[in-house]
Amino acid sequence: MLKKSLIFTLLGFLVVSCTLDTTEEYDDLLYIENGLPDLPQNKTEDNLESEVLQISNWINNMQLPNGLLTSSENTDNVSLYDNALAALAFLAEGEIEQAEGVFDYFNERINSEFAQNNGGFYQLRKSDGTNGVRTWMGDNAWLLIALNNYKEITGNNQYDILALELENWIRGLQDEDGGLWGGFNEDGTQIHKVTEGIIMAFNAVSGYDDFHRGILNYLKQERWNLNDRLLVAWPENEAHYYAMDLHSLGYLIFKNFPEEVLIKAERYKNTQIASFNGEEISGYCFDEDKDVIWLEGTAQMALAYKEANMTNESNYALQQLKKAQMKNSAWESSMGIPYATNVGTSYGSSLLWEDAASTPAISSSIWYLFNELNFNPLTLGRQKNIPAEEMFWNY
Repeated sequence: MLKKSLIFTLLGFLVVSCTLDTTEEYDDLLYIENGLPDLPQNKTEDNLESEVLQISNWINNMQLPNGLLTSSENTDNVSLYDNALAALAFLAEGEIEQAEGVFDYFNERINSEFAQNNGGFYQLRKSDGTNGVRTWMGDNAWLLIALNNYKEITGNNQYDILALELENWIRGLQDEDGGLWGGFNEDGTQIHKVTEGIIMAFNAVSGYDDFHRGILNYLKQERWNLNDRLLVAWPENEAHYYAMDLHSLGYLIFKNFPEEVLIKAERYKNTQIASFNGEEISGYCFDEDKDVIWLEGTAQMALAYKEANMTNESNYALQQLKKAQMKNSAWESSMGIPYATNVGTSYGSSLLWEDAASTPAISSSIWYLFNELNFNPLTLGRQKNIPAEEMFWNY
């Protein structure tokens, strides 16, 4: 059953809503109102029950007694990224205690897991915390983003040490060229520099200083195609030179990023028959092989379109995502969205896991929920006052 605070929050915004003229005004209001965003005025109690409350109910039910959430039903796999997203979703819903449940798990492991790894939390683990796998910088950056939002929304400083430890570790991964190493594999070797992780770290570390300046210089020199005006994912691989999430996340992270990057995401657009319900769904693939609809990525694109006031494009993406909602959850009045429409390849040539297109997934469901709640988890980290001459995308 959904907690009363979420129900009152959602229905309360049906009565008290405000019209926002600009994105800047929305950004300010989001945090003034204790992190509880305004809902579209055309919402009704009936479709709130079907579109928001049922997904929220599913996410709530996924949380285990130790505070963690598995990445999908019928699995014992726990992702640091998914748990950071869950904490952000709880914050957007006003479920502060549930967000704290996620944070407490990691806060209690600063002196064990974090210290023993020379910084960084495991990217993946089992639900009981065992079998930790590599410390990927990008997912740790997402945890810091969630912690930053928590402090901004609640004013509570109980996780300041955790946030500082994460920030210092991320800063320590910066190379002389300004790029960031991706963390460490299980054997202690460094993970190569990954564009997605680097831009997430840019957002996660507050303020604007030489760390951020170094990142922008690295991106300009090494990961920005001046002719196409796009961020590059894999410079050495012509077939996978670009990645779809760099379009959406890049736009959500960098203020005044060109809207044309969203238009150019059409190169990933395709249509598939969803294996779980037979629906024809259009959306975005991870890369240009267009063999699958990445539902999480499609929800990210919807939010980026919303941020750019490209309403038709955002609404179309959300309509497609509605076709993918699965109501055959283990819990009543609950539903979620799978990770993909069908089993194909993820970014590159690696096959998706077997259940990627058959069970609701945390990441896809939460990015869809962010859209419905008008909540951009990256808004806070955009406030950096970047000097105009250092915005490489303007040249």
